[in-house]
Amino acid sequence: MVSPSTVVKSEGPKLVPFFKATCVYFVLWLPTSSPSWFSALIKCLPIFCLWVFLLAHGFSFLCDHSSARKILAGLIFSALGDAFLIWQEQGYFVHGLLMFAITHILYSSAFGMKPINVQAGLVITAVSSLCYLLLYPYLSGPFTYLVAVYIALIGFMGWRAIAGLQLANDLWTWTKLSACLGAVLFMVSDLTIAVNKFCFPVPHSRAIIMATYYAAQMLIALSVVECQDVEVSRKRT
Repeated sequence: MVSPSTVVKSEGPKLVPFFKATCVYFVLWLPTSSPSWFSALIKCLPIFCLWVFLLAHGFSFLCDHSSARKILAGLIFSALGDAFLIWQEQGYFVHGLLMFAITHILYSSAFGMKPINVQAGLVITAVSSLCYLLLYPYLSGPFTYLVAVYIALIGFMGWRAIAGLQLANDLWTWTKLSACLGAVLFMVSDLTIAVNKFCFPVPHSRAIIMATYYAAQMLIALSVVECQDVEVSRKRT
C-alpha cells in the first residue's frame, strides 16, 4: 500500500483547484434568495474541479477502472443536482433529488458488493430507519415516498463504503477509509438538508450542508487512488 505521505505529495497538487474553488464559494457566499446561472456555476465549480482531478489521472486509467468511471459519472450527476437545487424554490427540488439518487447508485456500484459486512448493513439500516421515522411526521404527499427511497439509496451507498473498511481484519487501506468518511459526511449533509427543509430551521444549515458535502465529494473522489495504489504495488513486485 502506498503511504499517505506519498499520496499527499502526488495527489495534493491535483486538488489545489478544488480547494480554491471551495474557498471562492464560501467567500462569495451568494444569497440563495436570488438564484442565477452565476450562483449555480460558483456552487458547482468545486465539483467541476473534482472532474478535473479524476481526468488528470489519464483517460487510460479511467478506461481500465470501472469504479473510477462510476465515481466520475456520480460527480457529473452531482453537479446537475447542485444546479437544480439552486432553483429548488421554483419547483426543481425533486429534480435535484433524482440527480443525487442516481449519484448514490453509481457510488454504490463503484464501492462494490464485496465484502458484504452484514453488521455494517444492520447498523446503517437501523440509522436510516430512525432518520426516516424522525422525518415522517413532517412529510406529506409524494415526499412521503420519495424521501423513503432516497434514504434507502444513500443508506445503501453508506453501507457499501463502510463495508470495505474492515478495520478489525486489517483488510483496509487509507482510500477505503476516505470512501467511508466521505459517505458518512454525505449522509450528514443530506440529513441536514432534510431536517432544515421539512422539520425546522437548522442554525447555520447552509454552512453545515456545503462544508460536509464538499468534504464528502473530495474524499469519495480520492478513493479512486486505490486503483493506482494497486498498479504501483504490482509494478514494484
